Amino acid sequence: MDKKKIEEDIYETLKTVHDPEIPVNIYELGLVYGVDIRDDGYVQVTMTLTAPACPVAGEIVREVDEKVRAVTDVSDVNVMLTFDPPWNREMMSEEAKLELGFL
Repeated sequence: MDKKKIEEDIYETLKTVHDPEIPVNIYELGLVYGVDIRDDGYVQVTMTLTAPACPVAGEIVREVDEKVRAVTDVSDVNVMLTFDPPWNREMMSEEAKLELGFL
């Protein structure tokens, strides 16, 4: 198993997940804090939301789970939500800031 390849595939997959209320993917928004891959293919995605009371939280988490689970050599997925550290606009990529008019 090539964990580096799996990690790259996961990050590419996460770039296809969008917050329905914001026209930028969750990776560029800075919502993905980390991806840990065990030798058996178990993946833990640690992420946050733009706000703790995000009305589409369940949709986003479900989509992350389904899409990461579909990546080759991933055996199981756990999506862990955290609000520490809290998300802020500085976590966005330059591309996301430009897209949203923050630059």
